[in-house]
Amino acid sequence: MIASLTAYGRLEGSGEWGQAVWEIRTVNHRYLELSIRLPEDLRMLENVFRDRIAGSLKRGKVDCALRFEAGDSAACELPVNVSLAQKLIQSAKSLQATITDPAPISALDILGWPGVIDRAALDPEQIREPLLQLLDCVLAIVVETRLREGAKIHGLIMERCTMAAAIVTGVRRKLPVIVSNLREKLLNRARELSTELDHDRLEQEMLLLAQKMDIAEELDRLDAHIGEVKRALDDTNPVGRRLDFLMQEMNREANTLGAKSAHLDTSNASVELKVLIEQMREQIQNIE
Repeated sequence: MIASLTAYGRLEGSGEWGQAVWEIRTVNHRYLELSIRLPEDLRMLENVFRDRIAGSLKRGKVDCALRFEAGDSAACELPVNVSLAQKLIQSAKSLQATITDPAPISALDILGWPGVIDRAALDPEQIREPLLQLLDCVLAIVVETRLREGAKIHGLIMERCTMAAAIVTGVRRKLPVIVSNLREKLLNRARELSTELDHDRLEQEMLLLAQKMDIAEELDRLDAHIGEVKRALDDTNPVGRRLDFLMQEMNREANTLGAKSAHLDTSNASVELKVLIEQMREQIQNIE
């Protein structure tokens, strides 16, 4: 089943270890481009998170963010650095003596000064597993969203494949009539230009022209490419780049079909095929 490259997932979790919120956004990109925003205390776990995300998402620009607040059990008591607090108070009193009508300094002002409260360093290994489990749940939401949208894209591409196959079948069915009309048109033109015809030479020229304008190979290759697209859509592996290549080949055949065209029907078929191919290509750009 194909997957879209566009999805969003957000999930909150909490426990004795603290409270966390994972948020993931994915959009179209040729390769996997991963950006992770983490609290500074958890930077040492970045590679672990990257590996876990890369295991679920193979393509796309992925923006991932973690917000975390440590719980009571994730940190020790927060003792006050009394010595530093006393120095701050003494310095504040000295400075106040030089200021006219100074504002009073509260205890909260002192406690908010960096280093007054000795916070224990957060141990990432204690919260690694809870964060990974929460990340797995968010990734499951993102993957499910991508598959759900991928199913819609699958239907759109299959519909256009069916339309393209019908065009190819229609041209192939009309091909004998097109060749016969072309032959008759050339004979009439030759009769208008000359009263005496070298029938052998005329047959040779018409044979060469028919070979030059033969589109049977292009029709066969278009059928083969359409069949390959349908098979790729049911592949369980990422097929976005493979489908993009098939669109290039189908567009090449449709262009050749138009270049060889000697009849209005084949010219119209070439244009209709290129429109369908472009519509499929736009959808395929958003497939993993």
